[in-house]
Amino acid sequence: MMSSSGCISKVVKLGLPFSVSLLSGLLISPKMAWAAGITLDLGTSAPEQTSTSLQLLMLLTILSLAPAILMMMTSFTRIVIVLSFVRNALGTQQLPPNQVLVGLALFLSFFVMAPTWNEINTNAVQPYIKHQITQSEALDRAEEPLRMFMFKQTREKDLQLFVGLSKMEQPKTYRDVPTYVLIPAFVISELKTAFQMGFAIFVPFIVIDMIVSSTLMSIGMMMLPPMMISLPFKLLLFVLVDGWHLVVESLVTSFH
Repeated sequence: MMSSSGCISKVVKLGLPFSVSLLSGLLISPKMAWAAGITLDLGTSAPEQTSTSLQLLMLLTILSLAPAILMMMTSFTRIVIVLSFVRNALGTQQLPPNQVLVGLALFLSFFVMAPTWNEINTNAVQPYIKHQITQSEALDRAEEPLRMFMFKQTREKDLQLFVGLSKMEQPKTYRDVPTYVLIPAFVISELKTAFQMGFAIFVPFIVIDMIVSSTLMSIGMMMLPPMMISLPFKLLLFVLVDGWHLVVESLVTSFH
């Protein structure tokens, strides 16, 4: 009986010449689709078709940047970091899982940003759909509510940092601040706020860890991991004070 390795070797010897012959025939065949060349027609003979194609390209570009816009220009950054701090403070490793934390942060971001989205829809999207304003006017109107939201959350110190780094003239009003200066200032302000909230969340759980560790040392059970013993007490405290309610309420009300 032929072994399995011998069968495989025989199949390879028979199939390899056939595959090479087939590939060679495909490459030299004059009837292949790529032999005729590829042309890209944007409708240059019709300016309206060209404009539509460019608008579609711009829309696809915006959609590809949507995750970055969501993370950097909305409340998502602060919310997801604080929720991660809650999980780390509890010491539950991967519970809740990342999908749950990101999903909760996403829907909380939609809730916080709802007034801004409604204003953008009313002042920019709907007039543009009804052909009442041009595309550039729609973009300007859509940008304004988002800029105002970021200005309200941005610290003056952080804004001045990037104004100085950009070596631009001191802006007289908020309208004079470019968006490329506002966005990084907003992001680092959000990071600072999230870390401040994370510190406040960590403190009570660190106290529990210290109490449990001191108790174990006093009774001579130093080989027992304090984290394993303190975890049930952390969960009990978090449930008794309705921790998720407090965290979500603090997050939502922290936005101006």
